[in-house]
Amino acid sequence: MKKLFTCGLLLLSLTGMAQKKAKKNGWIQLFNGKDLTGWDIKIKGHNLNENYGNTFRVEDGLLKVRYDQYADFNEQYGHIFYNKNFSAYVVMVEYRFVGDQVKGGPGWATRNSGIMLHGQSAASMGKDQDFPISLEEQLLGGNGKDPRSTANLCTPGTNVVMNGKLIKDHCISSTSKTYHGEQWVRAGALVLGDSVIKHFVFSDTVIVYNKPQTGGGNVADADPTLVTEGRLLKEGSISLQSESHPVDFRKVELFDLSPYVNDPVKLQAVLKKLQQQGRNRK
Repeated sequence: MKKLFTCGLLLLSLTGMAQKKAKKNGWIQLFNGKDLTGWDIKIKGHNLNENYGNTFRVEDGLLKVRYDQYADFNEQYGHIFYNKNFSAYVVMVEYRFVGDQVKGGPGWATRNSGIMLHGQSAASMGKDQDFPISLEEQLLGGNGKDPRSTANLCTPGTNVVMNGKLIKDHCISSTSKTYHGEQWVRAGALVLGDSVIKHFVFSDTVIVYNKPQTGGGNVADADPTLVTEGRLLKEGSISLQSESHPVDFRKVELFDLSPYVNDPVKLQAVLKKLQQQGRNRK
């Protein structure tokens, strides 16, 4: 697995590859730029695929999270799930925070969203469940004055190992810089099953952890059998959050590593080829 981890690092230079070449270079465009085909929606207090207030929508080629039809946020945390599980992959998004937080949104959720990794399915969530059991790559925008890292780790219903120690803290800050205003930010994660996960922002690795596993709390109305202590997470869903602040996603793409993880030689060859393609693009 050490070899796979080393090989996987090469992918961090590939995040600028063109969307239109996805079929040729192996990147899967999870968001097609046109509609929400392939995605399921679960918002707290609402049934599966009830898109309350048109929270998740596609406009101008962007996947937008909006609250203009909410009278009050009222803790209606939502997630939009890609409807296929993955195990070994690189996922990358380009996002920006816009506008003002909806009335009733908690202070900690200002300019706050996330990419949920190795999560449960949308269908398995309780009606009043607030967050999927998952590993959250927390996306934060700056407030214009204070340091505020992005691509942090939060752990709804999960724990991880860092530097050989089981970590039960709910959120752990990354080493990223702060991104103020409405600028576009590229962030994502390298995920290798239940071995290692790395978060990156542009080409910088900002946090690394190992042995993702179930355990802990911080999830309301979840099926208790899904949070059995110490069950390693080898695969799961990928979802994006609605946490009360408007956010846009213009790209959500994934490179599936699962065909190569059992053959380090093939994996090395594929990653070297993709790395060269990435170097040829600006």
